[in-house]
Amino acid sequence: MTLLACASHNGEPAHTRTAAAMLAKAGLDASVLECGAHWPYHQASAHALAAAGAAPSVLHNNCSGKHAGFVCLGCVIAGSSDRRAWLAGYVQPEHALMREVNATVAAVTGCELSRTPRGIDGCSIPTYAIALRQLAHGFARAGSGIGLSAGRAAAAARLRRAVAKAPFMVGGTARFDTRVMQALGERVFCKVGAEGMYCAALHEAGLGVAIKVDDGNTSRACEVAMAALIEALLPLPNDTDRALLASLSNVTLRNWRGLEVGRLAAHESLRRLAVPAKRAAA
Repeated sequence: MTLLACASHNGEPAHTRTAAAMLAKAGLDASVLECGAHWPYHQASAHALAAAGAAPSVLHNNCSGKHAGFVCLGCVIAGSSDRRAWLAGYVQPEHALMREVNATVAAVTGCELSRTPRGIDGCSIPTYAIALRQLAHGFARAGSGIGLSAGRAAAAARLRRAVAKAPFMVGGTARFDTRVMQALGERVFCKVGAEGMYCAALHEAGLGVAIKVDDGNTSRACEVAMAALIEALLPLPNDTDRALLASLSNVTLRNWRGLEVGRLAAHESLRRLAVPAKRAAA
């Protein structure tokens, strides 16, 4: 269940059941979540929901796992207080729960959040303008434990192990993150963001990666760039792993008739840029 808190999931039944189970363990239900509702990203799950005459709930939101994680943390902080009352408005930046979350983000990335622009995410939590270098450092710290307190390093290691055991929960059917982590296990923790953001922790290399694609598309070119950097930064002795990453960093585009209409591929200059980082990690 812990790893669903790392997810931007598809809203498939396994995801919604797990989010609900997290809340049930805290003695709560989906009505406490403040992420809003949308249709499942997974087309078959959305069709099944519509065919049943049902509407999507907050549990189908791709961030319901993260919000269930927030709620569970809030229950710990609230102590003996009325949990439901204490959690009300937890997405607000001044709420005690979000202050705790933001303090961790600041400690891991080295970004002083009080001095950077702030917006509101699609799932309603506060989001901050953090430099790519700081994001990459944050993921490197989460992947290696270096630069983290003992408690945070242990928590990061626990999350890496959990995600490696069940990467389906972080994304879902056919998702880039799930496919890569199913193949490479704890060697890679990668996570899509919004508006063309992609980050990764490369555990054995002690490296973090942060990508921003200007067109804001979180798939297609962004995934191609991430696949190419993983290829360039990690040794891939397994033929199956090499074939998977090659298929993700060089993608044939087809139209609705199945005709090849183009290609998305990482330029060799991107792979060359990764070489100094690979040498430094070695």
